[in-house]
Amino acid sequence: MARQPRGWKRALQRSHDCIADFFVRSEARERSYAYLQGLLSHCERKNGWQLAEWMGEVAPYRVQHLLDRACWDADQARDRLREYVLEQLSAPDAVLIVDETGFLKKGVHSAGVKRQYTGTAGRIENSQVGVFLCYASSRGAALVDRELYLPEEWAADRERCRATAVPDDKEFATKPELAQKMIARALAAGAACTWVAGDEVYGNNSKLRAWLEEKQLGYVMAVACDQRMRWPDQQLCRVDGIARNLPALAWERLSAGEGSKGEQLYDWTMIAGWQQDGWTHGLLVRRSIEQEAEHAYYWFHARVAKATLGTLVRVAGQRWQIEQAFQAAKGECGLDHYEVRSWHGWYRHITLAMLAFAALVTLRSRGEKNSRRAGSAQRTGVTPPAHTPVLARMAQR
Repeated sequence: MARQPRGWKRALQRSHDCIADFFVRSEARERSYAYLQGLLSHCERKNGWQLAEWMGEVAPYRVQHLLDRACWDADQARDRLREYVLEQLSAPDAVLIVDETGFLKKGVHSAGVKRQYTGTAGRIENSQVGVFLCYASSRGAALVDRELYLPEEWAADRERCRATAVPDDKEFATKPELAQKMIARALAAGAACTWVAGDEVYGNNSKLRAWLEEKQLGYVMAVACDQRMRWPDQQLCRVDGIARNLPALAWERLSAGEGSKGEQLYDWTMIAGWQQDGWTHGLLVRRSIEQEAEHAYYWFHARVAKATLGTLVRVAGQRWQIEQAFQAAKGECGLDHYEVRSWHGWYRHITLAMLAFAALVTLRSRGEKNSRRAGSAQRTGVTPPAHTPVLARMAQR
């Protein structure tokens, strides 16, 4: 196996220590650590065959055993992963972000697979869809929970479910219901957060929004253009109609932070709705600055003191963190490179890939912190210790 740089190896070992005690047999414990190393290696594809070859093995049977028959609980590992991320990234201004991503598949035998729309391809494709929860703060962003979406026809076909080891008690749940379950787990685990963000799949769901309000969580959730708001004179109007009738002075050009294509600079406006018990509801509208302006719409729920345009824009911009996390976890940690078909095989691979990504985020966060300290030291004339090569490279990203 390729040697890892010293700083990298310590971070990876620390992340693996979170779950090591779940593996009763030493062989599975060692295999899980090697699997994490392989996920962060330079293997072109992080599937069973290539990871086994990278580990110096002639066949993928031991890797397959780890994901299929070895005795360990992926949900317990997920809980430890979440604890690890919160320990590293926790901050009061954090945002919980919900979103789904697709995993393109061939055939019909993988758990939950069907022809369905996936943003990964931008069209309807044969795929599995996973719903994820991301914890994002000023210290970094990492994936902390996951659920495999089981379509209705799958949930109704118990024979097909048993063939892929879907638990007998698993029933159909919508994507917003899966999101609510994951947010509830994060809150029960003591996750410090102020906001929840999500796209239209979640923002259009009134039950999820009402649940977040009961939990006294602020949210900035994208909604479709045909959603209706009472405006003006208590008349129900489509939100796109409201935006078209706003005067030019209603808009303010603000940055929503850095996105995958650079700074997210748009025109924004907010329309306050009703207030209750120190909380306010309303509509946030984003307009592109191109010649043919496109609009995006968000419901917001926030404490009155925090319901400023700048704050709401920042939260709306945070939603891109989960898309960047998907891209990095797939590109650098093999999140989508698996070849398992079973329900528990999916959860095991995805959880280990999320743990590898959390180690990556932690290294990056520490590298940026060290870079800030180095800048401060240069201003004060104090020379800090040198970075390891990995930390230096990561701090430049």
